[in-house]
Amino acid sequence: MTVKAIFGPMRPYQRLLLTVCTATLVGGSLSACFPLVLGGAAAGAMVAIDRRTSGAQLEDEGIELRAMARLRDNIGSRARVSVTSYNRQVLLTGEVLNEQDKKLVEQVVSRVENVTSVVNELAIINSPTLVQRSSDVLITGQVKALLIDSSDIYANAFKVVTERGTVYLMGRVTQREADRATEIVRGARGVQKVVRILEIISEDELRGLVPQPAKPATATRPAGSGG
Repeated sequence: MTVKAIFGPMRPYQRLLLTVCTATLVGGSLSACFPLVLGGAAAGAMVAIDRRTSGAQLEDEGIELRAMARLRDNIGSRARVSVTSYNRQVLLTGEVLNEQDKKLVEQVVSRVENVTSVVNELAIINSPTLVQRSSDVLITGQVKALLIDSSDIYANAFKVVTERGTVYLMGRVTQREADRATEIVRGARGVQKVVRILEIISEDELRGLVPQPAKPATATRPAGSGG
């Protein structure tokens, strides 16, 4: 699959950023590509604060770090596992060699402090090729760009993970946002399936989370002034 087939026509700055990203991929680092691919598209996007509490955000980072450290101790290098935590709900993606290792990974992660649930999406296959991993990175970049371009949802409310063409959506969103985001993601090139791991909140809860625009000041007439 070509870059053009995945992203479609691109502006000159996007092609430059993607060239840098491709070089990074060849060098073996995948995560560094995200800010490069998305940086040019961020202008004009809807801005929203993270819908998790600050404590939950820190806890999610801690869960990911502790989980990966324990997996290194228990699994070593015989599996490729990615741990993504959102509001203490953990998504496991990647590859293991057998069913026993798949269960072991889930057991290890479920015992990490403050983990409330684990969604185990590990595949029992050999590690994917660099081409497949690169394609997943590009799909994630495209999905994030499409969410940012949308004017009716908050892109920052979603965490996006892609494995072998399957896009996982995590976040605290309303049913309306969940359905709209799913519609957008399904239209992205290369997406085989969309899996929603979402915490659904009400529209009233959303209004309490998103800062409302300030009302314009009303001019007052000085006391005693004439009409």
